[in-house]
Amino acid sequence: MTKKLFAALLLTAAIASGFFAGRASARQDHMVRARNHLRQAREQLNEAVADKGGHREKAIGLVNDAIAEVDAGIAYANNH
Repeated sequence: MTKKLFAALLLTAAIASGFFAGRASARQDHMVRARNHLRQAREQLNEAVADKGGHREKAIGLVNDAIAEVDAGIAYANNH
């Protein structure tokens, strides 16, 4: 009987954790996609020719800042 109870509790915990993990990640889909797009933009900026009067480098820095802000927003939302 104890093994069945333990197995039932373990199964319940697994289902509950999957449910809450799914909810947390579902709420962050747009933020995760935005971060992915920002990373792609950074890759393109890194591949661009550096003949833009420093604007390319500034854009890379701003994209890095944006990625950091998105990461901070995801972390904040996941902790509240």
